[in-house]
Amino acid sequence: MRLTVAIYKEEIWYVAKCIQNSIASQGKTIEEAISNLKEALELYYEDIPKDQIFAEPEPLITSIEVGV
Repeated sequence: MRLTVAIYKEEIWYVAKCIQNSIASQGKTIEEAISNLKEALELYYEDIPKDQIFAEPEPLITSIEVGV
C-alpha cells in the first residue's frame, strides 16, 4: 500500500502526516518520524478489511499561491 506523506519541522520535532487519513507521528529525525508513522498506520489499518482500505479515493495534491 502506497500512501502520501507530508513532513515538516515543528520546533525540535519532525512531523510526518499521512494525506489520505490525517494520521500523524513525530520523531527527532525525518527517518524516525517516518518509521513512527509507518507503525501508526499499520496499527490503524490492522482491523480494517482490505476491500475498505482500497476504496479510499486518491487525493489530488497541488499547490497554490495566495497574496499575503
